[in-house]
Amino acid sequence: MSISTMKLTFAAAGLMLAASAGAANASYCGDGKTVTFAGIDWESGAFITEVMKTILAKGYDCQVDSIPGNSVTLEQATANNDVQIFAEEWLGRSDVWNKAVEEKKVVAVGKTFVGASEGWFVPDYVVHGDPARNIEAKAPDLKSVSQLSDPKVVEVFADPEEPSKGRFLNCPSGWTCEGVSTAKLEAYKLGDAYVNFRPGTGTALDSAITSAYLQGEPILFYYWSPTAIMGKFKLVQLEEPAYNEACWKELSSANGKRDQACAFPSVDVAYGVNSTFASEAPEIIAILEKATFPLEAVNGSLAYMADNKVDAAAAATEFLKTKAGIWGKWVSEEARGKIEASLK
Repeated sequence: MSISTMKLTFAAAGLMLAASAGAANASYCGDGKTVTFAGIDWESGAFITEVMKTILAKGYDCQVDSIPGNSVTLEQATANNDVQIFAEEWLGRSDVWNKAVEEKKVVAVGKTFVGASEGWFVPDYVVHGDPARNIEAKAPDLKSVSQLSDPKVVEVFADPEEPSKGRFLNCPSGWTCEGVSTAKLEAYKLGDAYVNFRPGTGTALDSAITSAYLQGEPILFYYWSPTAIMGKFKLVQLEEPAYNEACWKELSSANGKRDQACAFPSVDVAYGVNSTFASEAPEIIAILEKATFPLEAVNGSLAYMADNKVDAAAAATEFLKTKAGIWGKWVSEEARGKIEASLK
Protein backbone atom coordinates (compact mmCIF):
# COMPACT_ATOMS: atom_id res chain seq x y z
CA MET A 1 0.00 0.00 0.00
CA SER A 2 1.37 3.40 -0.98
CA ILE A 3 1.86 6.17 1.52
CA SER A 4 -0.81 8.26 -0.20
CA THR A 5 -3.26 5.35 -0.09
CA MET A 6 -2.51 4.80 3.59
CA LYS A 7 -3.18 8.50 4.30
CA LEU A 8 -6.53 8.29 2.54
CA THR A 9 -7.43 5.12 4.41
CA PHE A 10 -6.58 6.65 7.80
CA ALA A 11 -8.45 9.85 6.88
CA ALA A 12 -11.53 7.85 5.96
CA ALA A 13 -11.28 5.89 9.18
CA GLY A 14 -10.97 9.15 11.09
CA LEU A 15 -14.10 10.52 9.46
CA MET A 16 -15.98 7.33 10.28
CA LEU A 17 -14.89 7.54 13.91
CA ALA A 18 -15.85 11.22 14.09
CA ALA A 19 -19.24 10.46 12.60
CA SER A 20 -19.70 7.58 15.02
CA ALA A 21 -18.72 9.81 17.95
CA GLY A 22 -21.10 12.51 16.73
CA ALA A 23 -23.95 10.03 16.58
CA ALA A 24 -23.15 8.78 20.07
CA ASN A 25 -22.88 12.31 21.38
CA ALA A 26 -26.31 13.19 20.02
CA SER A 27 -27.91 10.04 21.33
CA TYR A 28 -28.74 11.04 24.93
CA CYS A 29 -31.48 13.48 24.00
CA GLY A 30 -32.03 11.85 20.61
CA ASP A 31 -33.05 8.63 22.35
CA GLY A 32 -35.70 10.54 24.28
CA LYS A 33 -33.97 10.36 27.65
CA THR A 34 -34.88 13.09 30.12
CA VAL A 35 -32.24 15.40 31.58
CA THR A 36 -33.37 16.00 35.16
CA PHE A 37 -32.04 19.04 36.99
CA ALA A 38 -31.88 19.62 40.71
CA GLY A 39 -34.78 21.93 41.57
CA ILE A 40 -32.61 24.31 43.59
CA ASP A 41 -34.75 26.76 45.55
CA TRP A 42 -32.30 29.63 46.11
CA GLU A 43 -32.66 32.41 43.56
CA SER A 44 -29.38 32.22 41.64
CA GLY A 45 -29.55 28.43 41.45
CA ALA A 46 -33.17 28.53 40.31
CA PHE A 47 -32.39 31.15 37.64
CA ILE A 48 -29.34 29.32 36.25
CA THR A 49 -31.25 26.03 36.23
CA GLU A 50 -34.04 27.58 34.16
CA VAL A 51 -31.57 29.06 31.67
CA MET A 52 -29.82 25.74 31.16
CA LYS A 53 -33.08 23.80 30.93
CA THR A 54 -34.27 26.15 28.20
CA ILE A 55 -31.00 25.93 26.29
CA LEU A 56 -31.13 22.12 26.25
CA ALA A 57 -34.85 21.93 25.51
CA LYS A 58 -35.07 24.56 22.79
CA GLY A 59 -31.59 24.32 21.33
CA TYR A 60 -31.00 20.58 21.46
CA ASP A 61 -34.53 19.11 21.61
CA CYS A 62 -33.90 17.53 25.01
CA GLN A 63 -36.62 16.40 27.35
CA VAL A 64 -35.92 18.30 30.58
CA ASP A 65 -37.34 18.20 34.08
CA SER A 66 -36.45 19.25 37.62
CA ILE A 67 -37.30 17.83 41.02
CA PRO A 68 -37.56 19.91 44.20
CA GLY A 69 -35.70 19.31 47.45
CA ASN A 70 -33.06 20.71 49.76
CA SER A 71 -29.45 20.78 48.62
CA VAL A 72 -28.33 17.70 50.55
CA THR A 73 -31.21 15.59 49.21
CA LEU A 74 -30.59 16.80 45.67
CA GLU A 75 -26.86 16.14 45.91
CA GLN A 76 -27.64 12.56 46.93
CA ALA A 77 -30.11 12.31 44.05
CA THR A 78 -27.34 13.43 41.67
CA ALA A 79 -25.06 10.72 43.05
CA ASN A 80 -27.84 8.18 42.45
CA ASN A 81 -28.49 9.49 38.89
CA ASP A 82 -32.08 10.40 39.77
CA VAL A 83 -30.83 13.90 39.01
CA GLN A 84 -28.31 14.45 36.24
CA ILE A 85 -27.31 18.12 36.73
CA PHE A 86 -26.98 20.21 39.91
CA ALA A 87 -26.47 23.61 38.30
CA GLU A 88 -24.90 25.50 41.22
CA GLU A 89 -22.75 23.17 43.30
CA TRP A 90 -20.53 24.99 45.81
CA LEU A 91 -17.62 22.58 45.77
CA GLY A 92 -16.20 21.11 48.94
CA ARG A 93 -19.01 22.33 51.20
CA SER A 94 -21.03 19.15 51.66
CA ASP A 95 -20.19 15.78 53.19
CA VAL A 96 -22.71 14.17 50.82
CA TRP A 97 -21.08 15.71 47.76
CA ASN A 98 -17.52 15.02 48.93
CA LYS A 99 -18.38 11.36 49.55
CA ALA A 100 -19.98 11.07 46.12
CA VAL A 101 -16.83 12.55 44.55
CA GLU A 102 -14.65 10.02 46.36
CA GLU A 103 -16.89 7.22 45.12
CA LYS A 104 -16.66 8.64 41.58
CA LYS A 105 -20.44 8.96 41.37
CA VAL A 106 -20.33 12.67 40.50
CA VAL A 107 -18.02 15.10 38.75
CA ALA A 108 -17.67 18.88 38.74
CA VAL A 109 -17.94 20.40 35.27
CA GLY A 110 -16.98 23.92 34.24
CA LYS A 111 -17.51 27.02 36.36
CA THR A 112 -21.10 28.15 36.84
CA PHE A 113 -19.81 31.61 37.83
CA VAL A 114 -16.70 33.08 39.43
CA GLY A 115 -16.12 35.76 42.07
CA ALA A 116 -18.82 34.74 44.53
CA SER A 117 -18.47 35.17 48.29
CA GLU A 118 -20.28 34.28 51.51
CA GLY A 119 -20.20 35.16 55.17
CA TRP A 120 -22.07 36.80 58.06
CA PHE A 121 -23.51 40.25 57.42
CA VAL A 122 -25.28 43.18 59.04
CA PRO A 123 -26.87 46.19 57.31
CA ASP A 124 -24.45 49.08 56.86
CA TYR A 125 -26.71 51.36 58.91
CA VAL A 126 -26.14 49.22 62.00
CA VAL A 127 -22.48 50.27 61.94
CA HIS A 128 -22.55 53.64 60.21
CA GLY A 129 -26.13 54.83 60.57
CA ASP A 130 -28.16 56.33 57.73
CA PRO A 131 -28.84 60.07 58.13
CA ALA A 132 -31.14 60.10 55.09
CA ARG A 133 -33.43 57.67 56.91
CA ASN A 134 -32.84 59.12 60.39
CA ILE A 135 -31.21 55.88 61.52
CA GLU A 136 -28.52 56.07 64.17
CA ALA A 137 -25.68 53.54 64.31
CA LYS A 138 -26.53 51.03 67.02
CA ALA A 139 -23.19 49.18 66.89
CA PRO A 140 -20.71 51.75 65.54
CA ASP A 141 -17.64 49.71 66.50
CA LEU A 142 -18.86 46.38 65.11
CA LYS A 143 -16.39 44.89 62.66
CA SER A 144 -15.82 41.28 63.64
CA VAL A 145 -17.64 38.16 64.77
CA SER A 146 -15.43 38.26 67.86
CA GLN A 147 -17.52 41.22 69.06
CA LEU A 148 -20.83 39.41 68.78
CA SER A 149 -20.47 37.98 72.31
CA ASP A 150 -20.50 41.48 73.82
CA PRO A 151 -23.82 41.79 75.75
CA LYS A 152 -24.39 45.23 74.24
CA VAL A 153 -24.08 43.80 70.74
CA VAL A 154 -26.30 40.83 71.62
CA GLU A 155 -28.93 43.33 72.75
CA VAL A 156 -28.79 45.13 69.40
CA PHE A 157 -29.87 41.93 67.63
CA ALA A 158 -32.43 40.87 70.26
CA ASP A 159 -34.62 37.94 69.29
CA PRO A 160 -38.32 38.94 69.26
CA GLU A 161 -39.34 35.72 70.99
CA GLU A 162 -36.36 35.42 73.38
CA PRO A 163 -35.25 39.03 73.96
CA SER A 164 -32.58 37.97 76.45
CA LYS A 165 -30.74 36.49 73.45
CA GLY A 166 -29.77 37.82 70.06
CA ARG A 167 -31.03 36.28 66.83
CA PHE A 168 -28.79 34.90 64.11
CA LEU A 169 -30.67 34.37 60.86
CA ASN A 170 -29.26 31.18 59.37
CA CYS A 171 -29.96 29.34 56.11
CA PRO A 172 -32.98 27.04 55.87
CA SER A 173 -32.54 23.58 57.35
CA GLY A 174 -31.08 21.16 54.82
CA TRP A 175 -28.90 23.75 53.12
CA THR A 176 -25.19 23.07 53.44
CA CYS A 177 -24.57 26.62 54.73
CA GLU A 178 -26.98 26.00 57.61
CA GLY A 179 -24.80 23.23 59.02
CA VAL A 180 -21.62 25.29 58.65
CA SER A 181 -23.08 28.40 60.29
CA THR A 182 -24.50 26.27 63.11
CA ALA A 183 -21.01 24.83 63.64
CA LYS A 184 -19.57 28.35 63.65
CA LEU A 185 -22.03 29.54 66.28
CA GLU A 186 -20.82 26.74 68.53
CA ALA A 187 -17.13 27.26 67.75
CA TYR A 188 -17.38 31.01 68.35
CA LYS A 189 -19.08 30.26 71.69
CA LEU A 190 -22.20 32.11 70.60
CA GLY A 191 -24.67 29.26 71.02
CA ASP A 192 -25.93 30.47 74.41
CA ALA A 193 -26.10 34.12 73.37
CA TYR A 194 -27.99 33.78 70.09
CA VAL A 195 -31.08 31.97 68.85
CA ASN A 196 -30.08 29.99 65.76
CA PHE A 197 -33.09 30.90 63.64
CA ARG A 198 -33.66 28.85 60.49
CA PRO A 199 -36.29 30.14 58.05
CA GLY A 200 -38.35 27.59 56.19
CA THR A 201 -37.24 28.52 52.68
CA GLY A 202 -34.82 30.72 50.77
CA THR A 203 -37.74 33.04 50.02
CA ALA A 204 -38.44 33.37 53.74
CA LEU A 205 -34.76 34.18 54.36
CA ASP A 206 -34.87 36.95 51.75
CA SER A 207 -38.16 38.28 53.09
CA ALA A 208 -36.79 38.53 56.63
CA ILE A 209 -33.71 40.44 55.45
CA THR A 210 -35.70 42.73 53.18
CA SER A 211 -38.31 43.50 55.82
CA ALA A 212 -35.68 44.36 58.45
CA TYR A 213 -33.69 46.49 56.00
CA LEU A 214 -36.64 48.50 54.76
CA GLN A 215 -37.67 49.18 58.35
CA GLY A 216 -34.14 50.09 59.37
CA GLU A 217 -33.98 47.34 61.99
CA PRO A 218 -30.77 45.56 63.07
CA ILE A 219 -30.37 42.05 61.70
CA LEU A 220 -27.49 39.56 61.78
CA PHE A 221 -27.52 36.94 59.06
CA TYR A 222 -25.65 34.59 56.76
CA TYR A 223 -25.68 35.50 53.08
CA TRP A 224 -23.79 35.06 49.83
CA SER A 225 -23.40 36.40 46.32
CA PRO A 226 -24.56 36.41 43.60
CA THR A 227 -27.96 37.53 44.87
CA ALA A 228 -30.42 40.35 44.41
CA ILE A 229 -30.10 41.14 48.14
CA MET A 230 -26.37 41.81 47.78
CA GLY A 231 -27.01 44.04 44.81
CA LYS A 232 -29.91 46.01 46.26
CA PHE A 233 -28.78 46.63 49.85
CA LYS A 234 -25.67 48.10 51.44
CA LEU A 235 -24.25 45.48 53.79
CA VAL A 236 -21.18 44.99 55.98
CA GLN A 237 -19.50 41.59 56.12
CA LEU A 238 -18.12 40.79 59.56
CA GLU A 239 -14.47 39.83 59.76
CA GLU A 240 -13.51 36.29 60.80
CA PRO A 241 -10.20 34.54 61.44
CA ALA A 242 -8.53 33.66 58.15
CA TYR A 243 -9.59 30.48 56.42
CA ASN A 244 -7.40 27.45 56.91
CA GLU A 245 -7.99 23.95 55.62
CA ALA A 246 -7.82 22.14 58.97
CA CYS A 247 -10.34 24.51 60.57
CA TRP A 248 -12.70 24.25 57.62
CA LYS A 249 -12.53 20.46 57.55
CA GLU A 250 -13.86 20.36 61.12
CA LEU A 251 -16.55 22.99 60.52
CA SER A 252 -17.88 21.37 57.37
CA SER A 253 -18.00 17.87 58.83
CA ALA A 254 -21.15 16.84 60.67
CA ASN A 255 -19.00 15.19 63.34
CA GLY A 256 -16.16 17.69 63.32
CA LYS A 257 -14.66 19.46 66.32
CA ARG A 258 -16.11 22.82 67.28
CA ASP A 259 -13.12 24.30 69.08
CA GLN A 260 -12.26 26.97 66.48
CA ALA A 261 -13.86 28.70 63.54
CA CYS A 262 -12.64 30.62 60.52
CA ALA A 263 -13.80 32.43 57.41
CA PHE A 264 -15.48 30.64 54.55
CA PRO A 265 -13.01 29.53 51.89
CA SER A 266 -12.85 31.12 48.47
CA VAL A 267 -15.78 29.93 46.42
CA ASP A 268 -15.57 27.43 43.58
CA VAL A 269 -18.93 26.86 41.94
CA ALA A 270 -19.45 24.29 39.20
CA TYR A 271 -22.10 22.20 37.53
CA GLY A 272 -22.42 19.06 39.65
CA VAL A 273 -23.05 16.19 37.26
CA ASN A 274 -23.73 12.50 37.68
CA SER A 275 -20.73 10.53 36.40
CA THR A 276 -22.74 8.03 34.38
CA PHE A 277 -24.64 10.85 32.69
CA ALA A 278 -21.37 12.64 31.97
CA SER A 279 -20.06 9.63 30.08
CA GLU A 280 -23.35 9.16 28.19
CA ALA A 281 -23.89 12.79 27.18
CA PRO A 282 -20.55 14.37 26.22
CA GLU A 283 -22.31 16.91 23.99
CA ILE A 284 -24.15 18.29 27.02
CA ILE A 285 -20.98 18.27 29.10
CA ALA A 286 -19.32 20.34 26.36
CA ILE A 287 -22.03 22.99 26.78
CA LEU A 288 -21.68 23.03 30.57
CA GLU A 289 -17.90 23.43 30.29
CA LYS A 290 -18.46 26.71 28.40
CA ALA A 291 -21.47 27.99 30.34
CA THR A 292 -19.90 30.43 32.81
CA PHE A 293 -22.30 33.22 33.81
CA PRO A 294 -20.66 36.62 34.47
CA LEU A 295 -21.38 37.52 38.10
CA GLU A 296 -22.79 40.93 37.19
CA ALA A 297 -25.19 39.30 34.73
CA VAL A 298 -26.48 36.98 37.43
CA ASN A 299 -26.90 39.83 39.91
CA GLY A 300 -28.71 41.83 37.23
CA SER A 301 -31.09 38.98 36.49
CA LEU A 302 -31.78 38.44 40.19
CA ALA A 303 -32.50 42.14 40.64
CA TYR A 304 -34.85 41.87 37.63
CA MET A 305 -36.68 39.06 39.42
CA ALA A 306 -36.99 41.08 42.61
CA ASP A 307 -37.94 44.40 41.01
CA ASN A 308 -40.52 42.91 38.65
CA LYS A 309 -41.77 40.24 41.05
CA VAL A 310 -41.26 37.46 38.49
CA ASP A 311 -40.04 33.91 38.90
CA ALA A 312 -36.80 32.31 37.77
CA ALA A 313 -38.33 31.07 34.51
CA ALA A 314 -39.32 34.63 33.52
CA ALA A 315 -35.87 35.93 34.43
CA ALA A 316 -34.30 33.15 32.35
CA THR A 317 -36.41 34.13 29.34
CA GLU A 318 -35.37 37.79 29.75
CA PHE A 319 -31.71 36.76 30.01
CA LEU A 320 -31.93 34.62 26.88
CA LYS A 321 -33.67 37.42 24.97
CA THR A 322 -31.21 40.16 25.97
CA LYS A 323 -27.89 38.41 26.61
CA ALA A 324 -27.29 36.34 23.49
CA GLY A 325 -23.79 37.79 23.42
CA ILE A 326 -23.12 35.75 26.57
CA TRP A 327 -24.96 32.46 26.13
CA GLY A 328 -24.58 32.34 22.35
CA LYS A 329 -20.91 31.44 22.83
CA TRP A 330 -21.86 28.31 24.76
CA VAL A 331 -23.89 26.63 22.02
CA SER A 332 -23.70 25.72 18.35
CA GLU A 333 -24.90 28.17 15.71
CA GLU A 334 -27.82 25.86 14.93
CA ALA A 335 -28.82 25.67 18.58
CA ARG A 336 -28.54 29.45 18.98
CA GLY A 337 -30.87 29.96 16.03
CA LYS A 338 -33.43 27.53 17.44
CA ILE A 339 -33.31 29.11 20.89
CA GLU A 340 -33.72 32.63 19.50
CA ALA A 341 -36.61 31.50 17.30
CA SER A 342 -38.35 29.97 20.33
CA LEU A 343 -38.20 33.30 22.18
CA LYS A 344 -40.05 35.28 19.49
